[in-house]
Amino acid sequence: MLLEQQIGEQLRQKNLTIAIAESCTGGLLGGKITDVTGASAYFLGGVIAYHNQVKEALLGVPRSVIQEHGAVSPQTAKAMAIGCHNLFKCDIAVSITGIAGPGGGSVEKPVGLSYVGLAKEDKVISRKFQLHGSRKQNRESLVKAAMELILAAMTSNS
Repeated sequence: MLLEQQIGEQLRQKNLTIAIAESCTGGLLGGKITDVTGASAYFLGGVIAYHNQVKEALLGVPRSVIQEHGAVSPQTAKAMAIGCHNLFKCDIAVSITGIAGPGGGSVEKPVGLSYVGLAKEDKVISRKFQLHGSRKQNRESLVKAAMELILAAMTSNS
């Protein structure tokens, strides 16, 4: 069974809803989740917050977080997930931010550096990923990592 099908099955069984906030993946995660027939039962929606102004205006990411830590940081991933959770009033909110490549990286933040954030109930986490593929591969790998994190969050008590 595909990851997106497993997610759908878990969300349906547990009567949970999900929403997403994506930056560098540009809607790929939302596309995967909605590839599953009946996704409207649990998928509330998403925000493609590619530009920092959108992260601030729609998701409520404090400008100070982006200025101090950067758009690609665990702090921003967490703030995006919290903002998505608040915006959609969902059970689980997931965020993705990163540098897909091939340009845009630096010594401190190389191409492929990415973070997935997840907010549920009163818990917020972020996970760091350092990807090494092409732009397309990095985006696809990041969506897979996000889906694995969603499943782990639903199947664990932590």
